[in-house]
Amino acid sequence: MSFFIADALAESSAAAATPGGSPLSFWGMMIFMVVIFYFMIIRPQSKRNKEHKSLLANLAKGDEVVITGGMLGKVTKVTDDFIVAEVAPSVEISFQKGAITAVLPKGTLKSI
Repeated sequence: MSFFIADALAESSAAAATPGGSPLSFWGMMIFMVVIFYFMIIRPQSKRNKEHKSLLANLAKGDEVVITGGMLGKVTKVTDDFIVAEVAPSVEISFQKGAITAVLPKGTLKSI
């Protein structure tokens, strides 16, 4: 029976002295984690960025869009960096292209 403190300390220090594993398993686990991060975080984010760039490149006059703040509008003028959208009858606003979050199907504004 090892109820004494000295015996308990000797047992715990002997258990702590055992090696944790090979360096090969450590590097294998690190590579596995990098692959997981790539497929779970990096790849989906780059795919979303690519889709957003194509959405902005294909904007045309007459498209119905959602602006970052949640405002809806119809595109009346498109330039290289800015867009003019009609948000109400005879009310137009201009903003940067990057502020567009989505393009709505035609006729959405009339149904709201």
